[in-house]
Amino acid sequence: MATGSPNSPDLTHDVSDSAGLLAPFRYRPFRRLVAARCASSFDKTMAPVVLAFAVLDLNGSPLDLGLVIGARSLALVAFVMVGGVVADRLPRMLVLQGSGVGAGAALALAAASMYGGFASVSLLLWLSLISGAFAGISLPAIMALTPETVPGGLIRQANTASRLGANAALLIGASSAGIVVATLSSATGIVLDAAMCALMAISFTGLGQTSAVPARAGAHPIRDLREGWQEFTGRQWLWVVTVAFALVNAAAAGGLQVLGPVVADDSFGRSVWGFALAAQTGGMLFGGLTAMYWKPARALGATVALSILETCPLLVLAFHPQPVLLMLAMTAAGIAMELFGIAWDVSLQDNVPADRLARIYAYDALGSYVTIPIGQAIAGPLAGRVGTDVTLLLCAGLVVVAIAGALCSRSLRELTRNPGHDKR
Repeated sequence: MATGSPNSPDLTHDVSDSAGLLAPFRYRPFRRLVAARCASSFDKTMAPVVLAFAVLDLNGSPLDLGLVIGARSLALVAFVMVGGVVADRLPRMLVLQGSGVGAGAALALAAASMYGGFASVSLLLWLSLISGAFAGISLPAIMALTPETVPGGLIRQANTASRLGANAALLIGASSAGIVVATLSSATGIVLDAAMCALMAISFTGLGQTSAVPARAGAHPIRDLREGWQEFTGRQWLWVVTVAFALVNAAAAGGLQVLGPVVADDSFGRSVWGFALAAQTGGMLFGGLTAMYWKPARALGATVALSILETCPLLVLAFHPQPVLLMLAMTAAGIAMELFGIAWDVSLQDNVPADRLARIYAYDALGSYVTIPIGQAIAGPLAGRVGTDVTLLLCAGLVVVAIAGALCSRSLRELTRNPGHDKR
């Protein structure tokens, strides 16, 4: 591997952790990675919207719509563990190129069926499932690739910059989807989404061979999963945080995604709720910038504790759903979410061996995604039985219990940054 070249970074090169946010962009592989991750995030938010309106354009029922969108989410969760194993067995750039091509081809066929007049709900369901499967396969690899594109001293800056780009792409993808389907057509939206998948594949093609992780094609997948599980359970701070945020995600999904719109309709209105969601995204962007200057010695423990701010929107909705308070609460929650996200990525990349990192991200993603639909499914019926306010308070209480429980772990409280150390 070349040393000191911006096109093939020397991962052992000593770079100051005080370098600025733009320092990782000196390295061409990182620039390519950011472009690919932005395209992937754009697809993540755009695909469900354009596919949903495609179903409605076919006069599909709400049940049909739920099946098509649910198929994509189910496939993503089902294949994320496959992606973790594959990304630790084969070159990650190859996995990500193939995922981009596969997802793009499925979406292109969906668009062609809409333009050609041979689309059906069953066809869209299968194509949605295929695109979701490729999205699940790509997720662990794209998260594990960051340390391979910059020197170790720039890991924090690289994660901050890539997450800022991904969050901006999420916002643009969601708004673009609505505009395109409203002014043009759902088929055009699917074409644009397919183009984003193609951009992802192209960006990874230009990434070159940066990985120092050897291919492990001869290993058995079951043994790979067992090895990843041993790595996951062998680090207390890792599984403690994963379990805690599985509960936090369930509470947030039920409280905000399900009950938030209910409270909005009963009080301040839908437009204010839209601005509140935008305020949360703005908080995440601000949190990413804050991470460049706020550098606690025990960043993961500090940001887990700060995640208690995710109770703020739930409490405002329960006690006093007033627009200004809600905006402030959503902004604070967004800041806390992003500070934790950056600290989590950096902690994983600093402490987990590179040849197992994708599988650890897969276990983390599985824990995160599985509980979200559970929280969404429970919140509505529970609110119907005990009331919306009480359910929101229960969600806030679950967040408090999860965070407090995680902070009981000494392993988490004492974890510090140690880039470049022996991760065995």
